[in-house]
Amino acid sequence: MMDKEHIRNFCIIAHIDHGKSTLADRMLQLTGTISDREMMDQVLDSMDLEREKGVTIKASAVRMIYQAKNGESYELNLIDTPGHVDFSYEVSRALMACEGALLVVDATQGIEAQTLANLYLALDADLVIVPVINKIDLPSARVDEVAEDIHNLLGIEPEKILRISAKEGINVDQVLETVVKEIPPPKGDLDAPLQALIFDSHYDSYKGVVAYVRVMDGKVNPTDMLRMMSTNVDIRPVEIGVFSPDMRPVKELQAGDVGYIATGLKTVSECRVGDTITTIVRPAEKPLPGFRHPKPMVFAGIYPVEGEDYEDLKEALEKLQLNDASLVFEPEKSQALNFGFRCGFLGLFHMEIIQERLEREYDLDIVVTAPSVEYEVVLNSGEVIRIDSPAQLPDESQIAEIREPWMILQIITPVDYYGTVMELVKKRRGIFKEQEYPAPTRVQLTFEIPLSELIVDFFDELKSRTRGYASMDYHFADYRPGNLTKLEVLVGGEPVDALATIVHRDNAYHKGQALVSKLKELIPRQLFDVAIQASASGRIISRANVKALRKDVLAKCYGGDITRKKKLLEKQKRGKRRMKMVGNVEIPQEAFMAILRLEED
Repeated sequence: MMDKEHIRNFCIIAHIDHGKSTLADRMLQLTGTISDREMMDQVLDSMDLEREKGVTIKASAVRMIYQAKNGESYELNLIDTPGHVDFSYEVSRALMACEGALLVVDATQGIEAQTLANLYLALDADLVIVPVINKIDLPSARVDEVAEDIHNLLGIEPEKILRISAKEGINVDQVLETVVKEIPPPKGDLDAPLQALIFDSHYDSYKGVVAYVRVMDGKVNPTDMLRMMSTNVDIRPVEIGVFSPDMRPVKELQAGDVGYIATGLKTVSECRVGDTITTIVRPAEKPLPGFRHPKPMVFAGIYPVEGEDYEDLKEALEKLQLNDASLVFEPEKSQALNFGFRCGFLGLFHMEIIQERLEREYDLDIVVTAPSVEYEVVLNSGEVIRIDSPAQLPDESQIAEIREPWMILQIITPVDYYGTVMELVKKRRGIFKEQEYPAPTRVQLTFEIPLSELIVDFFDELKSRTRGYASMDYHFADYRPGNLTKLEVLVGGEPVDALATIVHRDNAYHKGQALVSKLKELIPRQLFDVAIQASASGRIISRANVKALRKDVLAKCYGGDITRKKKLLEKQKRGKRRMKMVGNVEIPQEAFMAILRLEED
């Protein structure tokens, strides 16, 4: 076993696409952990989706043995963290498992909101920060400018900041040297009762749930009986080991080590991220701090396009849940879409990933309804109920007030786009709180904004208004009463539950009108007139008709008496009336997505 003084546990924090995975690849190559033959881009990103979107979705860990220039050997444990705002709880647990963090900033982009959010998490966890400027080989790199920004933020002298190109391998060896010199070795008492932090987990069909752990105190052997402290589940490990980068069994993990414990458990929900593992014989007094259940923030209905795929969809969601405990779902029935599931996600990005994985990995055709958030409804009786679907909203006469979730939103943008960002947030009912200037040309704006305004198209609009330069980060603030109402859509006189939304009363008329106009274009013409109506607060606020397709019954009358024509038209009219009574309007998938893309004027 390596002496504790020669262990370094660190992670890399960076914004999406700032070169975190590429830097990890170079380190694996330099330390000989992976031979050139096995090398491919983004080794630690094993999912196709991660490679395509250029973002780490699942955290992973890897152990490297590094020969330092002083002749000593060091064990470096790199814990790779997810880079997206939806996964900030997972990031905070991964940071707990480290003593230091490499802060990677793109020389062409500068400091982004996500970097700052994760940097504050790292500073809260008392980590040693080693700043690194990446992509210095690009012609558009602004190295000195970015170094000055980091100096203003952290107080580190610009000349001491490492300047590298992970892609070209320039100066990556200096990063490893700095990690050894700057980041302290782990603390921890070998003789204390076992405390191991779970910072991630995945499901393996042979070994059950594999918990990624950092041993804080004590040691763990493959023969120990172990207990999860928050769920009180007892296990005997199938095996314990380290990642280098594939799973390698070892005889023992000691305080300071990062490795895995294969638990043999069947569901990830029994082995939660942030939980503490201890031994049954000599348990720790209390679990490590900071554990909480990740709470879904965004909800949407997922339905199979073909009714017979329902069982396949259920099976696919169960399999995804094995690896992702934050995904929750329950069966739901809709008049328009039949049987499906109501799913809860950490955020929009999480929802997009689940949707793509269902379509790709399980080859399913699915309809996803417009996302909504969880509201608190206070009834006249004083009872408080939580609803995550507009269909569950009780009758207006029973409601005292509706509360909606508000978020604290931070946006970092070049100063040039200050006005357009302000306008966007104001249009979405945001409240301006404060501003700071992390660099002379960039401004950090803090707002409070309802989550329901954030989840629909906000990020896309922010990017297009700022030419892609702005970045954002958000976290939950509280529930606040709002002047809200349910906006319903009736097609042919029948309410379509999947098209219902909860909106602010001031916007109901505007949104209802826009939705009706949009649906008029999308719903195909039938052989009879179809009325599309929007209703809010018990009254119709907008209506449009989809004109009927007509067969030219007069084609054979090329002259003759007018009464013959009238008789034929009358007969056609009677037929249309009868058809309308039995007619069924097919609503295409685009109509359900129309709610998402309502352009606000």
